[in-house]
Amino acid sequence: MKRFAAVLLPAALFLAAPPVFAQTLTDRLLTLRPQWEAALERGDAISVRQAVEGVLQKEAQSVSPSDYNEMYSLTTVRNFGARAAVLEGDWEAAVAMLQAAGKSAAENAARAQATLGSIQKQHEERLVQWKKEIADQEQRLKGLEAQVGMTEAQLKTRQQLKVALDERKKAIQHSETSLRTIQEILSRLSEDKMLFDKSAAEWNGFIAKEKLEIAQAGSVGQFVVDKLEQVKSDDAKPRFDRLAYGRRLRRLDASNQDCQRFVNGLMGIEDPPETQDTAKPNPQKKT
Repeated sequence: MKRFAAVLLPAALFLAAPPVFAQTLTDRLLTLRPQWEAALERGDAISVRQAVEGVLQKEAQSVSPSDYNEMYSLTTVRNFGARAAVLEGDWEAAVAMLQAAGKSAAENAARAQATLGSIQKQHEERLVQWKKEIADQEQRLKGLEAQVGMTEAQLKTRQQLKVALDERKKAIQHSETSLRTIQEILSRLSEDKMLFDKSAAEWNGFIAKEKLEIAQAGSVGQFVVDKLEQVKSDDAKPRFDRLAYGRRLRRLDASNQDCQRFVNGLMGIEDPPETQDTAKPNPQKKT
């Protein structure tokens, strides 16, 4: 069986934001993230999907498009929704969530480029100016220190030049660090958009392939039977993948009890004992 691809999960990018009185989505996600990760690890997709839907209903419309911290957190929430949908076997919902995440990621990248791009340009212009000033000041300082027996005024000027040079060098270091940070942010936001689009395309491809295989099998029921045997025998695959695929097959054919038992086994749920007919004495039994 083909390796069950996992949803691409962008790493967190929480950036410094001005303090606010109300708790932001970014703040809430700091608490929700470990809870959702733990739930997915247990195989609990339903609670994560419900929590994600609740957060989106409350937060999606109120997130400011100009706040790239909040927009990034919004795409992260949607990514959790996609992962939970995959784990529940609902690939169509996962695609929809990934597409929504990709759209918000694209909007975030475009707005961040417009906002941070102007800041980036300011830093670059100042660096050119400050480096020229440093070159001039170093030349003046070199000329002063080459003199023998500097006057009191010259000594004072030399000290002022040294202080000014130190301040400018610190400012240059700060601007260079800021430029690197801006580049990392813009690069990351742009990359996230591509990752979400790629994941959505891959899952659409899996759905199309599944439809073709169902047609080749002759029926959904036969497809589920055949595919379940593959999933059961492929025990080297991660539990998340096998559980997600088992639930997908159960979603396709809810009447397949073997599929339900497979999912229960992965979740550590014991099957209820089957009802057995009570043995009755046979009145015609020979003595």
